[in-house]
Amino acid sequence: MKLGHYELGVPVFLAPLAGVTDKAFRETVCAVGGEYVWTEMISDKALTYQNSRTLKMLDLSGEGEPRIVQLFGTDPETMARAALLAVKSSANVIDINMGCPAQKIVKNGEGSALLKDLPRAQAIASAVVQAVNVPVTVKIRLGWNDQEIVALELAKGLESVGVQMLTVHARTREQFYSGHADWGWIRRVKQAVSIPVIGNGDVSKPEDAGRLIEQTECDGVMIGRGALGNPWLIPRTQSFLKDGIVLPEPSIEERIQVALQHFERVLRYKGERIGLNEMRKHAVWYIKGIRKAAQVRDEIMQTRSPGEMRAVLTRITG
Repeated sequence: MKLGHYELGVPVFLAPLAGVTDKAFRETVCAVGGEYVWTEMISDKALTYQNSRTLKMLDLSGEGEPRIVQLFGTDPETMARAALLAVKSSANVIDINMGCPAQKIVKNGEGSALLKDLPRAQAIASAVVQAVNVPVTVKIRLGWNDQEIVALELAKGLESVGVQMLTVHARTREQFYSGHADWGWIRRVKQAVSIPVIGNGDVSKPEDAGRLIEQTECDGVMIGRGALGNPWLIPRTQSFLKDGIVLPEPSIEERIQVALQHFERVLRYKGERIGLNEMRKHAVWYIKGIRKAAQVRDEIMQTRSPGEMRAVLTRITG
C-alpha cells in the first residue's frame, strides 16, 4: 500500500500507546527489525503551548520513515495548529487519535469521545488536512458501545475530507481492551472506503496477523499490547506477511540482552529516577513466561537503583 509517496508494502505498525511507546521503546523495536513506529499520542494544547516535555516527544530521530506523530484534541483550530507545529518539527505523517478510551481523555471530549460527535470528528480531520501538506491518517474504534457502532459512517466522512488512511481498533470504547476484537467490522470498513485500512486488535502472534488480513482484506496491521516485552513480534510479523516464514522466538538470553539495552535507552532519555520507575513495567513484560517469573517480578519491583535492575535482569541468564 502507499501512504503519500511512501510505498509500505503490507505494513506492520507499532501502535501508539500512551506511557509505553516512548522513544526508548520505539528505538528498541527498530533495533530488532521493526520498520514502522508511531509516537505516543500528543496533546494538541500542550504542543501549541510549547510545553518542553511535549516538544521532546516529537524527537523521531533514528526511527526510520515515515515519521508519524499522533495528536489528540477536540478543537479543530487547535488541532490544525498543533499539526503544523509537528510537521515543522519532524513529522511527515499526522495521525489523529479518535480511539483512546481513557476517562481522563474522554471527559475532555477527546479520543473516543469523538465517536459520539461525528460532525466534530470530521471537522477536526478536515482542519488538519487543510493545515498540513503531509498525509493525515486517523485511528478509530467501532463506536461508543455495541448499540452505537459508527465506524462505517465515520470512515466515509473522514475519507470525504481527505484522510488518507484509517486504522480500526475493532473494539468499542465501552470494551476498553476486554473481550474480543470484532474483525468483521474491519472488513466492512475496508469495503466502505477506497483508502487503505489498517486492522488492529487481538494480534499476539504472526499467524494472527495473517488471519486478520485474510478475513478482512485490510491493507496492514497494527500491534499494540502484543508487543509489550516482545518487540520482536513486529519484525516476526513483517516476515510472516512478506515471506510466509515464522521466525523463531527469541531465546531468554536475547530477551534479557534486549531488555538491558532498552533500559539504557530509558535512562538516557528519562534519567535515573523516572527511568527506573518506567522500566519496572517493561522488565516485568520482558520476563513473562520465564521460570520463577513471579519471584523475579517481585525483585524487579523492589529495585531502587539502575545497578539493582541490571543485576536482577542479568541473574536470569547467569
